[in-house]
Amino acid sequence: MTSAPQESLASQAPPVPDILSPSFAADPYGAYRIMRESHPLILHEATNSYVVSRYEDVERVFKDKAGEFTTDNYDWQIEPVHGKTILQLSGREHAVRRALVAPAFRGTDLQEKFLPVIERNARELIDTFRHTGEADLVEAFATRFPVLVIADMLGLDKADHDRFHGWYTTVIAFLGNLAGDPEVAAAGDRTRQEFAEYMIPVIQERRKAPGDDLLSALCAAEVDGVRMSDEDIKAFCSLLLAAGGETTDKAIASIFANLLTHPEQLAAVREDRTLVDRAFAETLRLTPPVHMIMRQTAVDVELGGGRVPAGSTVTCLIGSANRDASRYRDPDRFDLFRTDLTSTTAFSAAADHLAFALGRHFCVGALLARAEVRTGVNMLLDAMPDVRLADGFIPSERGVFTRGPQSLPVRFTPVAGR
Repeated sequence: MTSAPQESLASQAPPVPDILSPSFAADPYGAYRIMRESHPLILHEATNSYVVSRYEDVERVFKDKAGEFTTDNYDWQIEPVHGKTILQLSGREHAVRRALVAPAFRGTDLQEKFLPVIERNARELIDTFRHTGEADLVEAFATRFPVLVIADMLGLDKADHDRFHGWYTTVIAFLGNLAGDPEVAAAGDRTRQEFAEYMIPVIQERRKAPGDDLLSALCAAEVDGVRMSDEDIKAFCSLLLAAGGETTDKAIASIFANLLTHPEQLAAVREDRTLVDRAFAETLRLTPPVHMIMRQTAVDVELGGGRVPAGSTVTCLIGSANRDASRYRDPDRFDLFRTDLTSTTAFSAAADHLAFALGRHFCVGALLARAEVRTGVNMLLDAMPDVRLADGFIPSERGVFTRGPQSLPVRFTPVAGR
């Protein structure tokens, strides 16, 4: 592992952090600071990738105005577990596929068809613990809520929640398998087969007897004479469960971890619920659910003060870029009132944080995530108006590729009604 640019300067700098080390997993933020300040471009030999950590570099890769970066790396990174997905496509093929799936995640469909689904699932989960006065918000709500919403949106049997959760956990482990553990890779392959065996018959049945659900809409969607194949739909559903489940799960847990450790800001959100979007945007900046996204160079590129050859994997450290002091004032502090982050654009391709990526591959589910977070946070605050951390508990994060609190035990005074 080497710092790619200017070795003479690197020799005077702190050692290059290893993104596979236990110390990095325990606290990546200190390592990110060293990378940004002293090693902005690292050739990480174990993963055979070039690692960039500064905001300007990660932003440039994501926006890709010059056509220098591709998603060809997804052929080996995600296709083995999902099948070929929209993320791997480019040009007109990508535009058409995105147009087929995007309507469900914005505008009228999201507000009229799926917001009631989101509200119902949040209410049903909260009803299981609202009377107890205590809960682990990760186990009781965050890990369940987004998966149940997606299953409900697709018209799948929510009784299969544990299977869905197991599948997406295995998929995320595969995507984050930077060390190349063969058992993790084999589990990912089994999940792809199991999910296909589950989904393809459901898709075929939905084509014959469509309903008022997202899966039926995907089966019927057509743009310029193009329709999605069974394999296209299966791959998109697999991607939706994994990406939508894991990221929203960790986002909700992290919002509460951040607010509960900043009681004055929690009080402000409790009093003015329009601040939920600000809390979400600041959480995405400070403690993003996804810490790294990879791209592949189409040509030789000058990046981070060094040269990256064509065909190389570039690992973009979102968790680092979002704490770059050249972009954000006091970047390691949670501040939902900060003036250098725009909450009104935080869930669009014009976002000034990097948690949803940017450019043509900006997360298609960003508005769905915002709707889930708005609903979940508001309903939880209504049910737990005096919510507080369990005595002596200090939230901590786990994970490298994706990261968030593993548990979040809270106490509250139960309130009557709904």
